[in-house]
Amino acid sequence: MRTTTSTFRPFRRVLLAGLFTAVAGLAQAQVSQPVRLLVGFPPGGGSDAIARVLADKLKDQLGQTVVVDNRAGAGGQIAAQALKAAAPDGHTFFLSHDHTISILPLVMKNAGFDPATDFVPVAGIATFANALAISAGTPAKSLPEYAAYVQAHGGKDTIGIPAPASIPEFLVGMIGSKYKIDVQPAPYRGSAPMMQDMLGNQIKAGIASIPDFIENHKAGKLRVVAVIGDKRQAVLPDVPTFAELGITGLEDLPYYGLFAPAGTPQATLDRFNQALAKVIAMPDVHQRLTEMGLTVAFQPQPVFAQRVKTYTQSWDKIIKASGFQAK
Repeated sequence: MRTTTSTFRPFRRVLLAGLFTAVAGLAQAQVSQPVRLLVGFPPGGGSDAIARVLADKLKDQLGQTVVVDNRAGAGGQIAAQALKAAAPDGHTFFLSHDHTISILPLVMKNAGFDPATDFVPVAGIATFANALAISAGTPAKSLPEYAAYVQAHGGKDTIGIPAPASIPEFLVGMIGSKYKIDVQPAPYRGSAPMMQDMLGNQIKAGIASIPDFIENHKAGKLRVVAVIGDKRQAVLPDVPTFAELGITGLEDLPYYGLFAPAGTPQATLDRFNQALAKVIAMPDVHQRLTEMGLTVAFQPQPVFAQRVKTYTQSWDKIIKASGFQAK
């Protein structure tokens, strides 16, 4: 029996229609799946607040629900490990600052992740300054006054830090060396619980980022008395830098940015990068992040990747020079 081409045409149309439907269904499933934005610190802190501002706007740009997933603990290490374990399908991203990405791998023998091989930088969104703040229950209104207060009360004190083996911990050592006082770091599980102890006057001082401190500083519940960086921060023009007070080596500002699992398709990274660029450019987002104490400066993927590399190399030298031993 001879079969003509026309015999297969109806079947071919049905086959193609089914294929197109399947592809469209798969694409729709991909778009409808929520995007997770991992945060390595608990709700109530600066990182969480930033993530929620971004998530609220990204959902419109991506056409997808964006949920903030707090994986608090170990200075962001838990969230970083969650990112490493996530499928590289464009549905999981990590909002992080320098501590988790650049510092943890330098101060731990095995952090459980390697940013150079397990992650890919997506984009940078801002820089920020770490700061020393003093509890309102302490009479000191400046870093020299705080040092004098400690000297007058036995010469010893503890200064809260959001995580062990962090830039704030190294800064505690610099403060003690400069003012000849015995101050020891008191590690917390993030800035939020540290803040509660500061507000309750259970600790006299703490070091964290300006976004962590800014609202309570404005409300007069604590006093920011020094910031890192090579110039004063616009949101705190009356607060001197540590360099002005004689503590140098802290001029390079930390970063905030987003990361994805290694192997995430470049087209997916480009799509997210473009959406994030539009969000950061929104006047209300820019204003809100600035009010939090950030210096908003969007950096596309190649620029941000180089920024992370350079920053990590810089702190590698500082940490080695301090004599710190990885644990």
